[in-house]
Amino acid sequence: MPSVALPIRTLVVDDDFRVARIHAASIERIDGFVCVGQAHTAADARAKIEQERPDLLILDIYLPDEDGLSLLRSLTGAGNAPDCIFITAARDLESVRAAMSVGAMYYLVKPFGFGQLKSKLESYRRWRAEVMNAASGDEADQATVDSLYNMLRGSRDGGSKPRLLPPTMAKILRAVQDSSVPVGASEIAALVGVSRPTAQRYLSELHRRGVLELDLEYGSTGRPINLYRGTSH
Repeated sequence: MPSVALPIRTLVVDDDFRVARIHAASIERIDGFVCVGQAHTAADARAKIEQERPDLLILDIYLPDEDGLSLLRSLTGAGNAPDCIFITAARDLESVRAAMSVGAMYYLVKPFGFGQLKSKLESYRRWRAEVMNAASGDEADQATVDSLYNMLRGSRDGGSKPRLLPPTMAKILRAVQDSSVPVGASEIAALVGVSRPTAQRYLSELHRRGVLELDLEYGSTGRPINLYRGTSH
């Protein structure tokens, strides 16, 4: 049976009790996430991180006993830092640069809408899944590295089509685009080195996203064969 992904355990750290509750409630509304607690000081955050072992921190910079940047920096130095998304009112570029330097995944400026938070967390969830998949191999090629970094950057066009794809899906797309004739799941599976069901699943998703076009070829059995080609635009 296929494994079921565990929810991403998330700890909210914000000195404002009301804001922390709002963030926690928002996280619980997003598929694939669970809020494991709230902390309102850096000391409280350290204790809850030790106790709960969260996968992700939703972290404010302004805390009463220690700023969030210093907190994350020390956690990283100790080797026990969860992934982190800063949610803060700090808008100065120095804070943004510092957040990037200590490894923050995102930096979301208050105030913001639920849709913005949901988009960031869903992008993080996809990135995390791809990292887990990539971790099954001994090495990551440059295409995998680029894809993982680009998934975090997100699409700049704000349009309907995702600019970046997970590594395996990107390889399948390139294989179809490089073919001079429409190809099916069996051919793609052999080219890319995945199972036919995996190839078919990615091909169907690429077609759904409008990246590939679908042709139906009818054989002697009368059952159509799905063949895929790159879009003409």
